[in-house]
Amino acid sequence: MMDSEEYQKLLARLATLKGIEPEYRDNFGHIHPIPQETRVKILKAMGCKVEDFEKLKAVVRGEEYREWKQLIEPVRIVSINALPEELSFQIPVNKELELDRLPDDIQVHLKIREENGNLKAHYFLHEHLRFKEAREIEGAIYLRGGLPFPKGLPLGYHQIFFMVLQAGHRFRQSIRLIVCPEKAYLPPGLKDAGLRAGLTISLAGLRSRHNWGIGDFGDLKELVRWAILSLQVDVIGLLPLHALSNKEPYNISPYYPTSRFYRNPIYLNIPEIEEYNYAPKAWKMVMAPETQKWLDELNGSEKVQFERVDSLKQKILKIVFQIFIERHWKTAGQETRRQKEFTAYIDREGNLLDRYAVYCALNDHFQKENSKIYTWKQWPFPFQNPDSREVETFRKGHWQEVLFHKYLQWQVEAQLSEVQDLALQSGAEIGLYHDLALGIDPEGADSWAWPGFTVPGVRVGAPPDDFSPKGQDWGFSPPNEETYRQEGFKPFAWEIRKNSHPGGALRIDHILKLARLFWILEGQAPVDGAYVRYPFDELIQVLALESVRTKTLIIGEDLGTIPTQLRESLQKQGIFSYRLFYFEKDETGDLKAPESYPELALASISTHDLPPLAGFWSMEDIILRKELGLFLEEGQSHQAMAERIKEKRRMIDRLQTLGFLSREEALTLHAQEEPVLTEELHRAVMAFLASTKAKLLVLSQEDLFLEKAQLNLPGTITEHPNWSRKMRYSIEELWEHPDVQKMARLFRAAIDGSGRGIKGSGTGER
Repeated sequence: MMDSEEYQKLLARLATLKGIEPEYRDNFGHIHPIPQETRVKILKAMGCKVEDFEKLKAVVRGEEYREWKQLIEPVRIVSINALPEELSFQIPVNKELELDRLPDDIQVHLKIREENGNLKAHYFLHEHLRFKEAREIEGAIYLRGGLPFPKGLPLGYHQIFFMVLQAGHRFRQSIRLIVCPEKAYLPPGLKDAGLRAGLTISLAGLRSRHNWGIGDFGDLKELVRWAILSLQVDVIGLLPLHALSNKEPYNISPYYPTSRFYRNPIYLNIPEIEEYNYAPKAWKMVMAPETQKWLDELNGSEKVQFERVDSLKQKILKIVFQIFIERHWKTAGQETRRQKEFTAYIDREGNLLDRYAVYCALNDHFQKENSKIYTWKQWPFPFQNPDSREVETFRKGHWQEVLFHKYLQWQVEAQLSEVQDLALQSGAEIGLYHDLALGIDPEGADSWAWPGFTVPGVRVGAPPDDFSPKGQDWGFSPPNEETYRQEGFKPFAWEIRKNSHPGGALRIDHILKLARLFWILEGQAPVDGAYVRYPFDELIQVLALESVRTKTLIIGEDLGTIPTQLRESLQKQGIFSYRLFYFEKDETGDLKAPESYPELALASISTHDLPPLAGFWSMEDIILRKELGLFLEEGQSHQAMAERIKEKRRMIDRLQTLGFLSREEALTLHAQEEPVLTEELHRAVMAFLASTKAKLLVLSQEDLFLEKAQLNLPGTITEHPNWSRKMRYSIEELWEHPDVQKMARLFRAAIDGSGRGIKGSGTGER
């Protein structure tokens, strides 16, 4: 029966209903049909019972009739500028009734609680309702009716309590109604012909005389001040600041976080925490010869030593936190200012913060008991469930340990807010530009705290392409659409809201995730994966709502194989595209003309996963891939180098043709066996990007300062010092080093020449 034609048809039908695409095309143009076995396993991972024909048939019927068997859809997302005319509902009725009209005795009661607390009530009798359709399902009759859609609702998340009375029966259901704007937020400075520029950095890699071996929020303040005043940029981009376990080498990637809702306390500037001023024990520990030697080693290291830095900072932070407890939390009588501020923060964050902090405290507790316990899946079984009685008992009995982690997040938000405030006071309109990672560590805080948010037994990745001929397995589970929908898309809204603040722009890593993700069954190769669709139209509207509410510009990382219609939909919604100098080429392989770039876009040279301009030009990335054995066949590296040289020559010709590079410089470069990267060529690339129609031009510090090494080499962990490289110039040298000044002038000239600069105020002067 499992191989019968009827079973296969039903299976194909269910796969379609659940969004599993029947095939995929890789970057080489090869079509990969999805085998029946793969579809079965994916459906089982989704929770569908497909073991035999009868179970499969029942699941398909449930999916097909779902909207008829519920009174009203549990979540409805609408655009404020295109509100529907009606709300539809369904009720079962007696077969003896007429089936071409609604019963005369029907009544509908509607109570709407707006997000601001306003309560409105509406009552509808038979004459106010419209009959729409009747259907017989499994021997029962259902009628569908419509009532006028509520008018005058503001943007936001509203609750509708829906009740239908008919023939003595009461049908009740609550619906979450989300009213969204037409488009995402666009800062005033980017409206009409507005153009801006920015600089991106890895906060971890910032060096200074005062930090503890890793860039901190104090360094970020100085970087922001310098960038706005010296470069006249409006945007300072950061890699994700998500919370990490900081264990090397597997748990230091900002794109593999333990939590996407909270940030890494390793970036705290400890001397700036108020309680540090009253902590002589902490001062003594910091000034101790062994600690100073430790700090000298951490500062002098070429790479960030996440684990050692985190260990030192946690020791000091625990002392600082005890000062807070002694001075504020145990104060008798009236609450102190600090206690009120902290309590307000805890109340505002609610259960989201509580679960995160409980996880951190449990993790500390079990690792202290047994250093070989690395993940929550190794904890005693009752503690693997965040809602268990044992976890609640731990939370109450270890309240100080839980409160400590809440305190750290409070301080992270406070210090980061100070950086954003400084940026705005210094003349920026956007300021900090954050980054939201695609996935989470399946053995981290979020996966423990919110187990239903992801689909177990499946991992996300990518099919084969030029950079990864075997495909990619990114090591984390895909989001569970069914849970997101049941929760009224709250988890998605939380992600956007938490990562937008404090700041003015947010990059969504792999924006394609809103439309589809490439699922790979655990134990199988990426080539055997399948694409699964997500509710793009609904997610993009919620994204726009959060963007407008937080006044955050949204940039969608849309690199790779992206359907044209998806990019068009993102543009219509006001989501910025992500366009790279390396990839923006016409059908002949030449660089696209600057005017061909879309206006709603961020233009840049490279990303953290690609070689910066100097590395691309010197072919450091190809040399490294060869050394690490990442080419599949002998001779591929030589072919890659030959193609790179041709590509460089074509870039030189195109830049000269477009007027960004002088004929003399182009001839000089062509005369070289391998054209080198000159100051003139560097200037030409920046001027080219600055002249595009893209409203944002953002360079990485690696491309500004001509670093050769890329921050991350995909497909490697221990083979390459991913994520741990430090910036060549210290924070102090940004103001003084002649090479910095020279390269800053080149970028500033491109910014000034394109009208992208802002006038920094005296607030930010050093």
